[in-house]
Amino acid sequence: MDWVTGLPPGGDRSYNAFLVIFDRFSKTLIFLPCHKDDTAMDTALLIWNRVISGTGIFTNIISDRDPKFTSALWTNIHQLFGTKLSFSTAYHPQTDCLAERMIQTLEDMKSIYASTNQTTAILEKRWNPRLPQDSLRKELIEIHPTAASFKGMLDKARKNSVRFMEDPFAYAKEKWDKSHATPDFKMGDLVLVSTTNFNNIKGCRNHKYSFAGPFVIKSLHGENAVEVKLSEELSNKHPTFPVSLIKPYKSSDAQKFPLRNKVPQSIPPIESSGIKKITKVLKEKKMRTNKVREYLVRYSDPTCEDECLAEKDIPEATKLLRRLRHTRNNNITK
Repeated sequence: MDWVTGLPPGGDRSYNAFLVIFDRFSKTLIFLPCHKDDTAMDTALLIWNRVISGTGIFTNIISDRDPKFTSALWTNIHQLFGTKLSFSTAYHPQTDCLAERMIQTLEDMKSIYASTNQTTAILEKRWNPRLPQDSLRKELIEIHPTAASFKGMLDKARKNSVRFMEDPFAYAKEKWDKSHATPDFKMGDLVLVSTTNFNNIKGCRNHKYSFAGPFVIKSLHGENAVEVKLSEELSNKHPTFPVSLIKPYKSSDAQKFPLRNKVPQSIPPIESSGIKKITKVLKEKKMRTNKVREYLVRYSDPTCEDECLAEKDIPEATKLLRRLRHTRNNNITK
């Protein structure tokens, strides 16, 4: 579960926030209107009246470290219920990606789907369920044998559906854990830090390095975060990073990779006579400022780069320009 704040006030109670709850088991999505300044007690009552009455007690709650979710009231309530509280860290989509993705969807939906005087069932399921008004009639107290066998069939189908949903989750988790094993970091190790969330690094954004470092690990914060000693260039960054954004630094071994430290031989300079001779006119263009025509020329000396010159600065300009126009006319004719 997560919060969506910063919304304009709406409704008879001037709601300005949403509590987004995503059921990982049934893939059910619940949006609860609330207020940004609600306390932990208000949040607990909201979930008790609007969610638990329909779904039952939670077995596990994944959320961020909002003060409402880390308060003593919230922790003690779920300790009595037997609910496990799992808190996610920043930039860790493996934990709360479902809620974060639905928040992005909500931002698109709130400007498209807007209505009033709708029941919860209409908004979530698009239909109103029928009420069991005849459940207390005398003729329904005794259970027919066929109904009892049908109930057993439904119970078996429910257990199979639970197993069919839990088995893929367990298989996907096993495959993920095998390919994403977290290294065993220790204090003093050299690591590289991902620059994915670094927006003010010098240089071109598309050409910046994927990792920065190496940096020394100062301390460990559990199994999911480490604190490193950053350089002066990155001193304005927070030194604590999740383990998903760092990787061990492996230095090059001179014995195993002798060619990596080998200095490349410099290319001998090309001897030039010092006379720049123009061999070809490549292109003609007219300057917008002074209305003067300039020509892109190429020299016979390979060390000289192409440059633009005026017609008066080109030796044998008449001959070279005649050749340029002749080539251009032939291309147009073809």
